[in-house]
Amino acid sequence: MTEMHSEKKNTSDTSFREAMADVKPLAAPDRIEPARRNVPPIARQREKDDRAVLRELLEFRDDLAELETGEELIYLRPGHQQRTLKRLRRGNFSVSDTIDLHHMSVETAKKVLLDFIDQAVRNHMGCVRVVHGKGLRSPNLPRLKIMTNHVLRRHPRVIAFASCRPVDGGTGATNVLLSARTGIGR
Repeated sequence: MTEMHSEKKNTSDTSFREAMADVKPLAAPDRIEPARRNVPPIARQREKDDRAVLRELLEFRDDLAELETGEELIYLRPGHQQRTLKRLRRGNFSVSDTIDLHHMSVETAKKVLLDFIDQAVRNHMGCVRVVHGKGLRSPNLPRLKIMTNHVLRRHPRVIAFASCRPVDGGTGATNVLLSARTGIGR
């Protein structure tokens, strides 16, 4: 069968060539081939690096010089009397509500803390307590404590805050004095 198949192929090739012997190729049309555009290379790694830098800028930063484990948190908004802070540190204000930020990520704890403060202001609470922990089990720094310090200092309704007395949680908790007036700190 293979001999027959090869004989058939040879005859078909020969007959095709004989049939096309007088055919001449067509002249090339006046067509201009499209030029390839030189697209500049995309610096993908640079784009990734730029996005990473932006992400880092938007993330919470824990400044080493600002706080170390075991340090007391203490703050008084300018324009308020020093005796207010002394009374807060002594525990002379009645704590209306408490929130515990343990076992939360920094991002989650920040959102929860801001919501807690806003709700306390809406409910006309004068003093609240934030339990953030001392950061003893944190691998590097007490991240929740540092975040709490940053958030409270920047919140317009916070008049003062101070770490609690040892009986109330010591440096692992902070009492926060809030203002009911909207103009405070803005």
